[in-house]
Amino acid sequence: MILVLMGVSGVGKTTIGRLLAARTGWTFEDADAYHSEESRRKMAAGIPLTDADRMPWLAALHERLLQYRQRSEHVILACSALKQRYRELLAEGFAGNEIYFVYLYAPSALIKERLKARRHHYMNPELLESQLTALEVPFDSWSISVTGSPQGACSEILGRLREAGLLTTGAEK
Repeated sequence: MILVLMGVSGVGKTTIGRLLAARTGWTFEDADAYHSEESRRKMAAGIPLTDADRMPWLAALHERLLQYRQRSEHVILACSALKQRYRELLAEGFAGNEIYFVYLYAPSALIKERLKARRHHYMNPELLESQLTALEVPFDSWSISVTGSPQGACSEILGRLREAGLLTTGAEK
């Protein structure tokens, strides 16, 4: 099974993904690791990525997800996946019960504060507005507020997984 944690920068995709991986024993992948050096430089300079910049990145992520499926491994992917067509590209070829998207959200003021507190990250906080503008709120995902603690969001996601029969009680660590 593939669980994609999506949303704008600063909502806690990586933090929550690592917590979920620790609780489930599933593999965690951060989509940021797959950005090209050129894209990282653009983002660090405050230049929003274009669809053309994102397509090779999304294609590499899709290929990676296919590899996990081929090995029958569970994976949690932290990926912005801001637009519906990006999510469709990631999910291409997967059955509906193989890939789930979790939309992490919070008020923009809270996200801005979190981004200001970050250190040593190439994502320029000035890009938040462009991400919020590009965001197409998903209609086919679980929506999880991250206004509370990352642990609370993690627990809510685990509850949703159990309710959907995707995680059995006691299967988590």
